[in-house]
Amino acid sequence: MNDLIAWMNSAAFTLFDAPVSWVEVIGFVTGAACVYGVARQKLWNWPIGILNNVCFIILFLGAGLYGETVLQLIFAAVAFYGWYNWLRGNAGTAEKNDLPIRDATRKETLLGLGTTAVGTAVVAMVLTHGTDSQVPWPDAFVLTASLAATYGQARKIFQHWYVWILIDVVSIPLYFSRGLTLTAILYVGFLFLCIYGLIDWKRTRTAEAPESSPATVTAGA
Repeated sequence: MNDLIAWMNSAAFTLFDAPVSWVEVIGFVTGAACVYGVARQKLWNWPIGILNNVCFIILFLGAGLYGETVLQLIFAAVAFYGWYNWLRGNAGTAEKNDLPIRDATRKETLLGLGTTAVGTAVVAMVLTHGTDSQVPWPDAFVLTASLAATYGQARKIFQHWYVWILIDVVSIPLYFSRGLTLTAILYVGFLFLCIYGLIDWKRTRTAEAPESSPATVTAGA
């Protein structure tokens, strides 16, 4: 196991004069595949995402991004819930599920905003006074906002794409600042994939709207 971790942390190549490890390469590939799978509403996005979480746990721990490390552990746990929830909404196909896309309720919106604000402040204080983190506030924001976005993704709430877009905008300069060049580039790709996912989910929801009964629309409001 130690040999495997050592190999994953070894340099695969250099990019802009910065070494890129094998774990960052694997994280790049699995991360891109996972976000594409979510955008296309594919069930396989969840196990690919869990593999991506394992890669980023190793990567972020080594880069001193402790909030991000904890986030990946939580992501892996939440991914099992999301996988189960999507399977429960499955209508018999192994590729795509029929759990309906819906808007966030007012309660979910207010709770998500409040939790993200308070969580960011609390985590930033912990990172500032309890670790040697050099970037406590953006690290804390990415942690807390990502939890809200992951909940929305698992529940197929349409607005979760807006949260992911904001997270990507914060993450790109954060990763560049920590020397994680390939990961920063990955998050540029994530940004465009999230915009694609937003457009695709909107198109899907619009196409399904005429088929929805009044009761179904009310339940999703």
